[in-house]
Amino acid sequence: MKIAEAAAWLQTCEQAIILIHQSPDGDCIGSGYALAALFRQMGKHAVVRCSDPIPARYAFLTQESEDTVDESVAAVISVDVADRKLLGDLDAVYGDRVQLAIDHHMIHRTFAAECCLYPQAAAACEIVYAIAQQLPAVMTEHIAACLYTGLATDTGCFQFDNVTPNTLRVAADLMEQFPDIRYGKINRAMFAVKSMGRLHLEQKLTDQMRSYFNGKCMIICITLEFLQTYEIDQAELDGLAGFPLQVEGAEVGITLKERETNVFKISMRSADCVDVAAICQQFGGGGHVKAAGCLIEGTAEEVIQKLTDAVERSFAAQ
Repeated sequence: MKIAEAAAWLQTCEQAIILIHQSPDGDCIGSGYALAALFRQMGKHAVVRCSDPIPARYAFLTQESEDTVDESVAAVISVDVADRKLLGDLDAVYGDRVQLAIDHHMIHRTFAAECCLYPQAAAACEIVYAIAQQLPAVMTEHIAACLYTGLATDTGCFQFDNVTPNTLRVAADLMEQFPDIRYGKINRAMFAVKSMGRLHLEQKLTDQMRSYFNGKCMIICITLEFLQTYEIDQAELDGLAGFPLQVEGAEVGITLKERETNVFKISMRSADCVDVAAICQQFGGGGHVKAAGCLIEGTAEEVIQKLTDAVERSFAAQ
């Protein structure tokens, strides 16, 4: 489904339930709440649903979100969800009811009746911005803040290779239309400000970081035991995926987070040549060439062995 077709379809909906993925990030939160606000600008009703709590640092995006819908008649839309498994607990409730998926992931496992898929977009917020241009809705400061936050977080504050001229044009247009938004404050909140708890966590993770293949692959592993031992708040774990790749010389960074006993959420990042989406796809996951994820069951050592074997094969194939 093209942008104009998606916009036309959305205008036929009077109520919508907007689904975003578990472990929510700035892009799914920004695109989800922006789309809900666009519905309300058209005199319609929309709510955003997520299986996990929204991290506190994104609270400024959710402040205008109060609304109600009739569950029996509301359209069900997903944004930034590459696989229905990423809906978490909401999959059992809504997985079979999704009518439209709006997504930018190169590896997208179709689960919705219709899909507005643009892998060339740096973020789902870039697609929602394009859709907004086709809607009879007024762009507001709140919507602009949502969209800018999604663009910034999914591009590493416009550092990643997924940034295109269009990405920058969208950001520039938002800044020109809404000059009073404190974009620098958003950037600082997303990328520069860390709590003392987060700094202590990063210190501990640095101490236990593992190096493989002469420093080309760096791995951190956050087990339930680790969290309990050091009394770490789950909120401090947000945005850790890129941490191992900060090491000089690293080509692949891997973060393991134990969600439940012997079930690990894997986040992989690539500096250049390694296609981490292809690696994650081997384990039922996916994502982008340089940023991907999956779930793997097993002990920490077993999971690390599986991942390093896959990374080694990828290095050998270059």
